[in-house]
Amino acid sequence: MAATGKCSKVRPRFEMLKSMSIQNSIDVSNNQMIQEACQRLVLSDQQLRRIMQSMEKSMEQGLATSTKKVAVKMLPTYVDSVPNGTESGDFLALDLGGTNFRVLHIKLQGKETKMTGKIFRVPESIMRGTGEALFDHIAGCMAKFMGENDLKDAQKLPLGFTFSFPCEQEGLTKGKLVTWTKGFKASGVEGVDVVTLLHEACHRRKDIDIDVVALLNDTVGTLMACAFQENSCQIGVIVGTGTNACYMERLDRIPKLAGYVDEHGVTPEEMIINTEWGAFGDDGALDFLRTEWDEVVDRESINPGQHLYEKMISGMYMGECARVVLEDLAKQGLLFGGNSDAISVPHCFPTKFVSEIDSDLLEDDDRTFQKTYQILEDIGVEMITANDCANVAYVCSLISTRAAHLTAAGIAMLLNRMNKKHVTVGVDGSVYRFHPTYPTLLDAKIGELIVGDIEYKLMLSEDGSGRGAALVAAVATRLKEEKLAASLSSSSSNQ
Repeated sequence: MAATGKCSKVRPRFEMLKSMSIQNSIDVSNNQMIQEACQRLVLSDQQLRRIMQSMEKSMEQGLATSTKKVAVKMLPTYVDSVPNGTESGDFLALDLGGTNFRVLHIKLQGKETKMTGKIFRVPESIMRGTGEALFDHIAGCMAKFMGENDLKDAQKLPLGFTFSFPCEQEGLTKGKLVTWTKGFKASGVEGVDVVTLLHEACHRRKDIDIDVVALLNDTVGTLMACAFQENSCQIGVIVGTGTNACYMERLDRIPKLAGYVDEHGVTPEEMIINTEWGAFGDDGALDFLRTEWDEVVDRESINPGQHLYEKMISGMYMGECARVVLEDLAKQGLLFGGNSDAISVPHCFPTKFVSEIDSDLLEDDDRTFQKTYQILEDIGVEMITANDCANVAYVCSLISTRAAHLTAAGIAMLLNRMNKKHVTVGVDGSVYRFHPTYPTLLDAKIGELIVGDIEYKLMLSEDGSGRGAALVAAVATRLKEEKLAASLSSSSSNQ
């Protein structure tokens, strides 16, 4: 196992607070009651192993059937190889996943990449207009980029299309949008192949021609971007606003793809599976450890009853979960002198506050909790004591530690399932990148949960949705050429 560490080993927060009490730096008279109230946020290894068993069972159900009833969808990506270092040439990447989208030109040569790109906005009127208008806007921006970079008259370049919305793929270059998210409502797109819509928009312009060789989501891109640097990368994980993972699965363990052959008549040994693990627990598998605080966060979310695992882990919910706990403790009279008004405002405590307060514990040797005090003051909490600051820091550390350990359970389960000697795990997302203790907590717990002599390392992925898309396109192009050459060789030898 290799450490990822962004920080030194984190001391247990409550032990730190108790030592502060002995030094008379703060009064921690309420801490024991707060610790008892928050005990349910501390997960034992036994609970984490139960999660691993339940998650693998849910994943096997998803691998067995395409029915919408399964919680963890386990979507085939039709990507069956990672970069091997021989990929070279020019590729385009289109990255659509929010109100901004990017067009990229990437030149590959060995382990070197040269990348130029441009960011374009998607106006709200187009996000909520027709699908034809949306894809015409995308095609127009692509044409502008290609014109500015002298690519219009060049040979038709292979393009990787990162489409970070729920998509049911039927092949490497065909995928139907299941439902719009992230504020998009463009009509006539749900249930339709998005690659076809992109091609049609380009044909309407008549001034650009593209060759979409791969459709993918950002999690697959994360894996591929790392695999370009480390060929042993077999798992990709995102822990940001949301969370998801993909991994390389043996085809003989994917019953719903029984009999699958690719367009060249070849059955690959493996394929990357997009787990969509954020929905783990939607069938009740996490009920045994979800708290009343988790239920409040879920109930007040835009999608109650859905993506329950994600709501215990990701950046969209981590801050709100901490706020709900703090509100409850204030109402019990254990924080802020019993005044809960300020902390009761929904979404007043974003996840970045959790990161900044956790930094306070790491960096503030004098335990003055200046960042914590400032944050509480900014959201309107009155009469803040040093004890309040210490207890808020304790709650934040529990929430972030639980998130890291739940993610570790998922990654450790995949490592155990794959049972390969050495695996690199590509990781990206704002929580992993910016939370001060999350990478260390994640790494340490994975090491405690894996079995046998598996070796792994975590690797920060660089631009999975952009660079990763071009790499999927590059691998698809290489494999197409290899399989075509093999087919020609076979037919000539049979003559």
